[in-house]
Amino acid sequence: MKKNFPLQAEGKHPDRVLEAVKHEIRKYFKRERNRDVPKGVDFWDFDCKVGLSADIAEVVRVSAVIEAVDAAAKTGATSVYVEILSKHGVRVIKAPSQQADEDHLDGLKNA
Repeated sequence: MKKNFPLQAEGKHPDRVLEAVKHEIRKYFKRERNRDVPKGVDFWDFDCKVGLSADIAEVVRVSAVIEAVDAAAKTGATSVYVEILSKHGVRVIKAPSQQADEDHLDGLKNA
């Protein structure tokens, strides 16, 4: 999905327009995640960009898309550009020795 969402609509409260934009984004994520996964693929992953326009859109994590849209709305922007492209995701299983090293380092940080 590559879309420029208007954040202001005549006759509608800006908060309701923002909520509608966020709802459409969440609905898109849900629809894409429910698609059948091809053989050899574990899950659907996403490349996301958010900005005031396509030219200045910045790469964001999936969990930060809604926050980035909120931030754009707080600046008083009239529209926000959102780009979400699905891709194949494969889980990477860590080696047991690598996992033990990370657990040990986490224990040292918490001490």
